[in-house]
Amino acid sequence: MKAKKFPKWPAAVAVLAAVLILVLFLLQKLLMPKYMSDIVEGNLVEEYYQETTDHEVIFVGDCEVYENFSPIEMYRDYGITSYIRGSAQQLAWQSYYLLEDTLRYETPKVVVFNVLALKYNEPQSEAYNRMSIDGMKWSKAKIGAIQSSMTEKENMLDYIFPILRYHSRWSELSSEDFRYMFHKDKLFHNGYYMRVDVRPAEGFPDPEILADYTLGSNAMSYLDKMRRLCEDNGIEFVLVKSPSLYPYWYEEWDQQIVDYAEKYDLDYFNYEKLADEIGIDYNTDTYDAGLHLNLSGAEKLSKYFGKYLTETYDLTDYREDPEYKQVYEEKIQFYEDMKEAQYEELEKYGEIISY
Repeated sequence: MKAKKFPKWPAAVAVLAAVLILVLFLLQKLLMPKYMSDIVEGNLVEEYYQETTDHEVIFVGDCEVYENFSPIEMYRDYGITSYIRGSAQQLAWQSYYLLEDTLRYETPKVVVFNVLALKYNEPQSEAYNRMSIDGMKWSKAKIGAIQSSMTEKENMLDYIFPILRYHSRWSELSSEDFRYMFHKDKLFHNGYYMRVDVRPAEGFPDPEILADYTLGSNAMSYLDKMRRLCEDNGIEFVLVKSPSLYPYWYEEWDQQIVDYAEKYDLDYFNYEKLADEIGIDYNTDTYDAGLHLNLSGAEKLSKYFGKYLTETYDLTDYREDPEYKQVYEEKIQFYEDMKEAQYEELEKYGEIISY
């Protein structure tokens, strides 16, 4: 009896499909923005997944957390282990889903949310959405972040298959796109974006008079979701408003947060009002004329806030823990090396050009 012959085309199709998928995967990795030398904030979210130890304090929020708080300084002063899951113009719903994502990996004792984002009640910008979402690992949390963040011109398919969105980047490709296809250098310090340069605060336009000062229901609903998520997981939830002269934080907005915190017995600190007590000097402690703190200002705020954390919550001093001590010795060295490199650039060029 002759052996029955099977057609060879299914195997050939399978091989062809595998090759096609591999090619598309490589093209997608090549074409996606790398954010290594330009708009480096686009790497903030992704860098979290490189962490090897847990953190007892997690920050979520926009530039007012990742530029104003230094986790390394809080570790050096108090032994606090913390991480900033921040991103540029991070909206309240993105903070919620990033927190949800974080809880897949660890359960902190304290979560800190910066309230400035509550001024936005609806999706704002695809570019900022991408910097908050593209770096997230795939999970239910990432899907939720996409669905809640998309503007009218965006669609889910472009997030699932980024090559559909970035295929036109061919003309923008540089050696950096090839160099960082599969691995990126570390840029941040537990989510903190360091800048050592100084640009004193200048005058700002008078605040716009609003027709309605009520914080939006959508944004406030995600604040409530964060509070409940923390409550369900036995996590303390703390609200802060970082010291910044602009954008303007209205007293009417502030009172709504005060009322919310009182209603749910939360701590809320408006550090704009405590800048003098902290020792913030807007002539020396900001690198962009009062919008964000530089390293000097961030370390002052971190010392002040770290003292509150250690006095209020049962946090562990990890400075003598052998595992953490080894990890943080490397982190501190990286921190000091970058600080020195930035000062060298300032002396040589009169400005920071590589960070």
